[in-house]
Amino acid sequence: MGRKIRFSLVYRDMWQSSGKYQPRIDQLQEIAPHIIEMGCFDRIETNGGAFEQVQLLYGENPNTAVREWTKPFNEAGIKTHMLERALNGIRMFPVPADVRRLMYKVKKAQGVDIARSFCGLNDHRNLELSIKYAKEAGMISQAALSITYSPVHTVDYYMDVVDHIVNYGADEICLKDMAGVGRPAMLGELVRRIKTKYPGIVVQYHGHSGPGMSVASMLEVARAGADYLDVAMEPLSWGMIHPDVIAIQAIMKDAGFDVPEINMDAYMKVRSLTQKFIDDFLGYFIDPRNKQISSLLISSGLPGGMMGSLMADLKGVHQGINTTLKSKGQQELSEDELIVKLFNEVEYIWPKLGYPPLVTPFSQYVKNVALMNIIQLTGGKERYSMIDNNTWDMILGKAGKLPGALDEEIINLAKSQSKEFYTGTPQDVYPDQLDTFRDEMKTNGWETGKDDEELFELAMHDRQYRDYKSGVAKSRFENELAKAKEQVTKSVTSSAVEKPLINTNTQKVEKITDPDMKNILSPAKGKVYYNLFSEMTEPSVIGDPVYEGERICYLQTNSYITEITSPYNGEVAGIVVLQGANVAKGDVLFRIKEVNKKIKKIKKTAIGK
Repeated sequence: MGRKIRFSLVYRDMWQSSGKYQPRIDQLQEIAPHIIEMGCFDRIETNGGAFEQVQLLYGENPNTAVREWTKPFNEAGIKTHMLERALNGIRMFPVPADVRRLMYKVKKAQGVDIARSFCGLNDHRNLELSIKYAKEAGMISQAALSITYSPVHTVDYYMDVVDHIVNYGADEICLKDMAGVGRPAMLGELVRRIKTKYPGIVVQYHGHSGPGMSVASMLEVARAGADYLDVAMEPLSWGMIHPDVIAIQAIMKDAGFDVPEINMDAYMKVRSLTQKFIDDFLGYFIDPRNKQISSLLISSGLPGGMMGSLMADLKGVHQGINTTLKSKGQQELSEDELIVKLFNEVEYIWPKLGYPPLVTPFSQYVKNVALMNIIQLTGGKERYSMIDNNTWDMILGKAGKLPGALDEEIINLAKSQSKEFYTGTPQDVYPDQLDTFRDEMKTNGWETGKDDEELFELAMHDRQYRDYKSGVAKSRFENELAKAKEQVTKSVTSSAVEKPLINTNTQKVEKITDPDMKNILSPAKGKVYYNLFSEMTEPSVIGDPVYEGERICYLQTNSYITEITSPYNGEVAGIVVLQGANVAKGDVLFRIKEVNKKIKKIKKTAIGK
């Protein structure tokens, strides 16, 4: 009998790589027993990353979700593991140390056994506290290497990180091949060297299917000594997701490894339930192209988990780019041509930005720069004229040390804007905040929760948690779902895409006495653009007609670019922010005088060209 290879089901990551939302609590409870019945999983990935934030977005308590989801696996003796982003915790931007420390105590109390911690820049300094806090809370610390392919990401480079994280006390190592672009031979050699130098350490491999290489990588790392492989299952396996357990089990068995058998009756039950969840509501937010494997991802290195937001971004700017090209007498771009153009731009700027591994949040930063470069170049402007603050923090060293050297062009751009580079420990930039959030909960009369889990949730996802508590999140999700269903019914598009709706929370704005006067609010913090392709500062004229579903403006956040559309027929009654203005979530962008009856579209306004 050959050496044992064990499988971990990344059930919630399957959804994250497919679309926008996760299964509800009741759905997780329904499917868990059948996953256990499959009998082939030693581990289940249960929470962390964006999963808990998504739960808040549609009005569910993520702490309840984690407790209910981990409970049956705990009782069955199956280890559960979470994903966290070191300095960024389980959100997209840095987290104070006291909030990071509380996270592990909360998650251990909720039934999570293993903390998979990764730094998107592979800066071991960011992983040191993750390892310390996880072990302090009684969790198994699994430190992850963010795998990518570049001239600087060699086996020696990764072994240097391994030496540091083992010294910090990591119990296990994960090879997080988030884009599936890690070369099989290189990954096999890396595992071989890890196992030779540290024979007692557990190694787990996580690879997305996107470019089509992760199956070969799984065989290579298994032969080199890996212990666990992350797998998915139908109907969400392959594509931008992960290889299916059936295929991987067959490959490993044929190669002589000792692998567990699969209860196929239970597999089909889990498959059927997952499809039921898709048919219920989750499928409205899945782009069908995320089911496709594409070797185009090899050159760009973009991860499978961000393809949903990327496709939404492209839809948001496609028309504007073509309008500009047409006005110049140039050939318009198809959506596929625009995708290739974006991939090429990512490939071009990535080395200039110091080769940050393209994993959340740094993949979003690089993608945003590339997309805005395309827009600016289309309009006859220079590259790098629109870079958000979080991307600048990455460039300047506040998120950690970049793997490669910055291009002189980027360094000079920073100097021209009087920006200072930072070489200290990233965590030191972000002071403790738990006491501030504890005071807010006391003022609001909110309970801090069992094991301080509600306090943690507010501190980690403050804006989303407030919306959850007020009921705004649930209302907004229900409106979004209704819109998505309406789009499908009308056959406007073949599938729903991520498009945040107008925030209906009016607590932050002045009272409107005229019932026909409507405030259009920003759904997120970001920068407003009425026209991505010119320097115009007057977005419209008071009195201009505006139509339901018409784009009012674009909003650029740190994670995506989206269109803000009007939910009303009416006329422009007030313009609150101008081109390029920074806004907070809930800020008023526009005021529209609603006309309840259908109005004839007599002319196209200047709004959001």
